[in-house]
Amino acid sequence: MRQAIRKVERELGPDAVILSNKKVMGGVEIVAALDIDQNAVSKELTQQAPAVKPVSPSLAEALYVNSSPSEAPVAAPVARKDDNFWTQEPTMIQIRKELNELRGLLERQLGGLAWGDEARRHPVRAQIVRDLFQVGLASDHARAIAEKIPDDFGPQRGWVRALELLAADVPVLDGDLTERGGIVALVGPTGVGKTTTIAKLAARYVLRNGKKRLAMVTVDNFRIGAHEQLRTYGRILDVPVYTVKDANELRATLEDLVDRELVLVDTAGMSQRDPRLNEQISLLASAQPGIRMHLVLSATTHPAGLREIVQVFKSHVLHGCIVTKIDEAAQMGGVLSVAAQHRLPIAYVSDGQRVPEDIHVARASSLVQRAAAITQGSNASSVSDESLENAFRGAAVNVNV
Repeated sequence: MRQAIRKVERELGPDAVILSNKKVMGGVEIVAALDIDQNAVSKELTQQAPAVKPVSPSLAEALYVNSSPSEAPVAAPVARKDDNFWTQEPTMIQIRKELNELRGLLERQLGGLAWGDEARRHPVRAQIVRDLFQVGLASDHARAIAEKIPDDFGPQRGWVRALELLAADVPVLDGDLTERGGIVALVGPTGVGKTTTIAKLAARYVLRNGKKRLAMVTVDNFRIGAHEQLRTYGRILDVPVYTVKDANELRATLEDLVDRELVLVDTAGMSQRDPRLNEQISLLASAQPGIRMHLVLSATTHPAGLREIVQVFKSHVLHGCIVTKIDEAAQMGGVLSVAAQHRLPIAYVSDGQRVPEDIHVARASSLVQRAAAITQGSNASSVSDESLENAFRGAAVNVNV
């Protein structure tokens, strides 16, 4: 491999980009690309393959270099991503497909090399990455934490330090929302427990401050029985519940409740891909500028889903989030990574159905300790080397075809 890379440098210079490599009879094969003069490419292509017309204004030369000296270089055309030429020529479409496959192979191989090198040179850091993966952290987040661990730390000391760094990364909201007062609206996808969380917050407030300065409002006009569920909680707590249908009704209701210290607003659960989502968020924003919106996230949601949800809802004004169902989660690292990477403060965590016992003000250290404890107490299998190699693909490869 080293001989082949040196040969690429000699043939194309230090600016060459390696697209892929694979083992072949007698050595390895590397695909590398370099931007060159268009006229030179056109002339070369015309001489080698007159039937193929180069129509792109900016082409690259792909040079296949074999480490065996008996093999001669072969040139092939490569186009940029924005080149329509690929959609018109079946031959070029096939070439692009094969190059993408080769790129994927290269990324996997280099990811494996990068992970193997990390494990060999920094065994404690490598073990920390593995353990943080087990907790459920995003790959880039786990690597960033591991890189801050000094080389002279042992496994136990390194793990403790990693958890401290993770706790420092996780943003939490200072204080208790129910003590701050104001208008608090909970938004989020279906099934994360918004209505139950509203009831928990309401009960928490009543136990501390009484019922006279509290009101609940629902704008959930999509889910059957949603109003009745909140009204049931209202009757138990002896707190009024108001139902509104549009921005005008919401605005009028909130104006009537101006004397209330805390107003909790329940909203319809919608998928982050639901076209009605923007309509609902706009309804809240236009009704009262002082509404503080908090996104409710379930700790049981897959990390990729969490990232998508936060990305969509964060396009609107969010003041924080509430994490639910941590008692049901096999991992908590996903939601911690999302909160840390998007700087979305966690206000509360919920770990059961009891009202109001199973809701707690978020504390970063407690969240991290619980995340580690969930993983240690689970029967989940250890992280595979393949998963770790995939995590290091992005750190080891930067390829454009």
